Amino acid sequence: MRFISQTSLDGVTERLFTLGEIPGVLWTPEDAVGARPLILMGHGGGQHKKAPGIVSRAHRFVTEGGFAVVALDAPNHGDRPKTEEFARIAADLRAGMVAGEDVAARLATMHEFLADQAVPEWQAVLAAVQELDFVGAGPVGYFGMSMGCGLGVPFVAAEPRVRAAVLGLLGLDGLAEAAAQVTTPVQFLLQWDDDRVPRAQSLALFDALASAEKTLHANPGRHGEVPEFETDSALQFFARHSG
Repeated sequence: MRFISQTSLDGVTERLFTLGEIPGVLWTPEDAVGARPLILMGHGGGQHKKAPGIVSRAHRFVTEGGFAVVALDAPNHGDRPKTEEFARIAADLRAGMVAGEDVAARLATMHEFLADQAVPEWQAVLAAVQELDFVGAGPVGYFGMSMGCGLGVPFVAAEPRVRAAVLGLLGLDGLAEAAAQVTTPVQFLLQWDDDRVPRAQSLALFDALASAEKTLHANPGRHGEVPEFETDSALQFFARHSG
């Protein structure tokens, strides 16, 4: 892991890093010493590791919960090169959205394409970050909405170090097998009037998760209109499961 820059603001230290070809960012309390719980945060489609929602949520997790937080640029996003295959899949998805079609299957195709690379990358970054003496091998959680959920479900299914996950804003298409392997506690967010993901599909994904402890949070509004108080709830959820 190679750190590129380090800045501090309002009690939060931000470190940009690369691990091989993977660009990421790590937020910790300023002057952090010793082990602490770690939250891995997956961004949405078309976004990147420092999208405004990621940064604001990470700062709250650090300042209010004492967590360390890591975000990565997903494959073909942010500072990473775009492949021709991804461009083709993305163009097909955009065309379906413009036409007002049900794009659940196309979203699943994109997420499956990205997850093959993203899951082992998250596992490698998790191992590297836990070797840092100001993070350590403490409890781990995962937060991911929309594409962050599409990549997060297979990651959480494959990674026993993750103790708890906040997921949502996505349907079951392409995720049934992985969802059946998720046994960690889950808090699942659903927007009742989601204009991208049919409500029935989101409910089906929640139902498919094999977790003995899972909670559904449904709010009125469209896909990107998750209320801010759900960040409060996520903080409480992760704090409860980090001991």
